[in-house]
Amino acid sequence: MTDQSAYAQKLNAKLDEWQANIDKMKAQAERAQADGKIEYEEQIQELRVKRDEMERKLEELQEANESAWEDVKKGADRAWDNMSKAMQEAWDRFSSSPR
Repeated sequence: MTDQSAYAQKLNAKLDEWQANIDKMKAQAERAQADGKIEYEEQIQELRVKRDEMERKLEELQEANESAWEDVKKGADRAWDNMSKAMQEAWDRFSSSPR
C-alpha cells in the first residue's frame, strides 16, 4: 500500500467517524428546546460544510498524481486540522449545554 492510499484510507475512516458524530449531534439538537435547537442547527451546518470540504480534499488526494501528492496532502492536513478543531469545539458545546 502506498503512502497516498494509506493516507486516503485513514482520511476516509475519519470522515465516516465525523459523520457519525454529526448525526449524534443532530439527534441531540432534535431533542433540544427551541433556543438551543437553533444554535445546535447552526453548529451542525458549520460541521457539515467542513466535512464536505474534507471530502473534496480526499477526492483531490485520490486523483493526485505522484508529483502533486505532497501539495494535495498539505491542503488535506490543514482541512483535517480545521475539522478536528471544529468537531472538538462542537462536542464541548453540545456536552455542556442543557438537554
